[in-house]
Amino acid sequence: MASLERLCLHESVGTKIPQAAFVDAFDGLDVRVELVGDEESYDPTDAVASFEPRPEFLEAGWVHCIRAGYDAFDTDAYEAAGVALTNSSGIHGETVGELAVGYMLSLARLLHVYRDRQREREWHDPAYERPFTLSGERLCVVGLGTIGTAIAERADALGMEVVGVRRSEESVPSVSRIYDPSALEDAVADARFVALAAPHTPETEGMVDAEMLDAMRTDAYLINVARGPLVDEESLIEALEEGTIAGAALDVFETEPLPPSSPLWDLENVIVTPHRGSATNRYHLDIAELVRENVRRYQVGESLLNRVA
Repeated sequence: MASLERLCLHESVGTKIPQAAFVDAFDGLDVRVELVGDEESYDPTDAVASFEPRPEFLEAGWVHCIRAGYDAFDTDAYEAAGVALTNSSGIHGETVGELAVGYMLSLARLLHVYRDRQREREWHDPAYERPFTLSGERLCVVGLGTIGTAIAERADALGMEVVGVRRSEESVPSVSRIYDPSALEDAVADARFVALAAPHTPETEGMVDAEMLDAMRTDAYLINVARGPLVDEESLIEALEEGTIAGAALDVFETEPLPPSSPLWDLENVIVTPHRGSATNRYHLDIAELVRENVRRYQVGESLLNRVA
């Protein structure tokens, strides 16, 4: 494995973070740092950090995907080329965990509805029985990795009962019971909130279908901070319109940006955010810290963090 001489920050990082600030975050690094475009060529002494994949990255020594989801990157091609591929998993617990809790608070206490009425200068008085507190309610977290565990910890701190779904039966702090994925419908049956935090894989694609939605309580809410394809969107829209479930908060969608024609925009019982669960003013620093550590590891021959190929 050749030593790194250059860290190339591909211009596609600007999709999520400020390019100049990301470059500045690597001040003092012992390799050259450059912002590059699609015309760049690479060799084994280069590392690349990018939001989008490019065929020419396979000529580099190591490639880092700045997002947690790396499904756009052809892992088989990286394996065949002998090029290390890493992702940014593990840094989103705090940011996405806070977003999920924000969703639950808003859905429980109608903050999004009050905001909508504010625009109309309407003094809205909801039905007495509609607002509720999170304390004492059950949350089912589907996927107990970094993000799912962070959601569970925050929900537990608010007095919620938390159950989870994952393949391993190993206990997780703040989670009172763990269900196997084969028992998904049982896991969600008694939950007021169901939060999706699982990766997008062939096994999880479309896991939220009409059958699972039917298994949920009619006063339950779905939260998706994972990936859009985990949810059969047509079935979800039908469930929301027919009152099969009470509502949803969605940061990810089957098609992004969410098309203007989607009924989800117009449903009062739905909160739509534009895939910004990790968006804070220091997100670029969180990613840079991870990349810096892997630069150090690469140079001394240690195993890279978050290696996926």
